[in-house]
Amino acid sequence: MTTPSRRDLANALRFLAIDAVEAAKSGHPGMPMGMADIAEVLWNDYLSHNPNNPKWFNRDRFVLSNGHGSMLQYALLHLSGYDLPIEELKRFRQLESRTPGHPENFMTPGVETTTGPLGQGFANAVGMALAEKLLAQRYNRPEFQIVDHRTWVFLGDGCLMEGISHEAASLAGTWGLGKLVAFWDDNRISIDGNVEGWFTDDTPARFEAYGWRVIRNVDGHDPQEIRTAIETALRHDDKPTLICCRTTIGFGSPNKAGKESSHGAPLGKDEVAATREALGWPHGPFEIPQAIYDGWRANNAGLVREHQWNRLFDAYAKQYPQLAEELTRRVRGELPDGFAEAAEAFVAKLQNEGPTVASRKASQMAIEAFAPLLPELVGGSADLAHSNLTTWKGSKSVATPDPDARYVYYGVREFAMTAISNGLALHGGFIPFDATFLVFSDYARNAVRMSALMGAHAIHVYTHDSIGLGEDGPTHQPIEHLASLRYIPGNDVWRPCDAVESAVAWRFAIERREGPSCLVFSRQNLPHQPRTPEQVRAIARGGYVLRDAGGTPDVILIATGSEVGLAMQAADVLAGEGVKARVVSMPSTDVFDRQDADYRESVLPRAVRRRVAIEAGVSDFWAKYVGLDGAVIGIDRFGASAPAEVLFPHFGFTVERVVQAAKAIA
Repeated sequence: MTTPSRRDLANALRFLAIDAVEAAKSGHPGMPMGMADIAEVLWNDYLSHNPNNPKWFNRDRFVLSNGHGSMLQYALLHLSGYDLPIEELKRFRQLESRTPGHPENFMTPGVETTTGPLGQGFANAVGMALAEKLLAQRYNRPEFQIVDHRTWVFLGDGCLMEGISHEAASLAGTWGLGKLVAFWDDNRISIDGNVEGWFTDDTPARFEAYGWRVIRNVDGHDPQEIRTAIETALRHDDKPTLICCRTTIGFGSPNKAGKESSHGAPLGKDEVAATREALGWPHGPFEIPQAIYDGWRANNAGLVREHQWNRLFDAYAKQYPQLAEELTRRVRGELPDGFAEAAEAFVAKLQNEGPTVASRKASQMAIEAFAPLLPELVGGSADLAHSNLTTWKGSKSVATPDPDARYVYYGVREFAMTAISNGLALHGGFIPFDATFLVFSDYARNAVRMSALMGAHAIHVYTHDSIGLGEDGPTHQPIEHLASLRYIPGNDVWRPCDAVESAVAWRFAIERREGPSCLVFSRQNLPHQPRTPEQVRAIARGGYVLRDAGGTPDVILIATGSEVGLAMQAADVLAGEGVKARVVSMPSTDVFDRQDADYRESVLPRAVRRRVAIEAGVSDFWAKYVGLDGAVIGIDRFGASAPAEVLFPHFGFTVERVVQAAKAIA
């Protein structure tokens, strides 16, 4: 084969996608066929990355937000020299292959974020671009541009229809994320057909209104027009760029190009043959000539780029050793020396002082204690900073160029906020947190699910955790939300009962690297609980014996959050009636369930079948802890508008009811 043309290189992407979808008898060939020319120009001429080291810190981040077109990314990774052999492409969408139906960051080298739920990849990319901006502000020096990479994102009409794209795009423009470049695959087709009947937005005008630079009417099949658009984007770093690319879905298919029939199904044997003929591709399925591989030149270029950056960083480290050491530590995901000791001392101080405060206030106290120790801690609230209590002394907005900027005013954008947190976490160098009322976790839940799926080290803070928020009424009073969040695999949910448990929850969430944590706090004041040092240490195990009566208990009261105080009062009454009651505080059922069997047995001995669980949330969740013989005092209806001190007894959260339930169990 002679030196391949740009169209040859792009056709290699097209036919790897076509052949893989055909072999799997499942998939989306249309988008890879339509965006292949854009991808070829970007990856061969502009993307700064190293296939030999997919985790090189200063690499550009590439996000395929329209993740149904995953074969485009797999073909790009394979041709560029990543550890993704052709055999894996042949196993597209098969069990345990590294080419799943949508890109998964934990399965395929070179995939930065899991995409599939449309629009979330775009929001992740905004988080990644924000991470680059903040790190550059803190660590770069005039002679050393140590943090200097871009975030590129492909997105389609579906991403733009999802509301999260509006939220994330607005923030990206507000923050001036000039190293974020998005390519809109404007093919006017979605699953139901031509989008004229349901998507008539003036998308370029919308993004211009958000503060983006918009490059309109780019022919997505003309490499020179694509290059010109990218060059225009690169000339300015003051605002993000949207490149509007007119493309044909299923490009090259004689009978399915431009039609929804090429979107989500194999082309079929006859149409594949016709497409090979139409595009002049004489090679068989999964057959790529060596000249084509040679034309994808990222491998050697990536080695050179990383080597040059390493030399620059070595010089930087000699001149700015403390900054270099801190950045290296953050990129590795390591906490600073002394953090564990400082956190332990803070917890001990709270235990000694015994403050009676709302756990949301205790959360702010923990942030105040930990933020000065952790420059990587970045976060904020969805327009509820004064209710969630997420600010700390000296916190500075990320909308400023300050090198210490790390507070995020998200506005009322819970979904984008959470997905942006995921992007910050996946980028590296940050431990992000976000915050809103617990009831509004519904807006964010799919992004919380993605946190857990990807193992993103993000902290989701939720306050106003029950009917205890009071007068705002049932629209704001969470009922099913704790259980809903607990049912997400890999998601640790903490509902602490006082300031001490709140601090431990924060520490545990900061130290946990393998996934997200949800920290759930009260609006109302909670009493301090006396503990021994052993009990303080046991908090980190998710559940522990807070009060015991000696020997084998007659009944076990299990509670979380504000209901722990209720359980302690009930235990006093039961003791006066000769009933030995053990109180188990269970701030995190997820963490408790991971403990060894012996520990769980020591806290909840199987021999004690009289158990009562108390939590101001849906009751069914607690069945596995109380068993068939136990009782649950919960709430299985919506709340009401009244002061908290009226609502709790109204819904049966009283000492008398707990005592009655404990005594009623045979």
